[in-house]
Order: sequence, then C-alpha cells, then structure tokens
Amino acid sequence: MTNKTAGARWFKSSHSGPDRECVEIAHLAGGAVGVRDSKNRSGSVLVFGPHVWDAFLNATRRVRS
Repeated sequence: MTNKTAGARWFKSSHSGPDRECVEIAHLAGGAVGVRDSKNRSGSVLVFGPHVWDAFLNATRRVRS
C-alpha cells in the first residue's frame, strides 16, 4: 500500500459474489480511484486519475447497454 491508499475504505461491487475473483476500489484524495485484487489485498494497487476513471466507467456502461 502507498501513502495515497493508506487508510482507504475499499469495497467490491454489489454484483460480486463472496467466492468470485474480483477487484476492490477505493475513492482517494483528489478524486483518484485505487483498484486492487480482492484476493491479494496487500499486493499492488493501480491508481487512476478522476478523468481516466470516469472514461473507464462510461466505456463499460456503453458495452453493457
């Protein structure tokens, strides 16, 4: 974990089951978003800026529609 993610409140999607491999996200300072593997919580964290995260969400919403 980095200083950016220390004390972050991580959560999984409500669509995730308890036994599924999935990711967790945390809202960080400055609008950034952290993403980590739920099975390896002490592992690496990807940090995305707010504009990049918004673009990702918009793209996934278009695919699901």
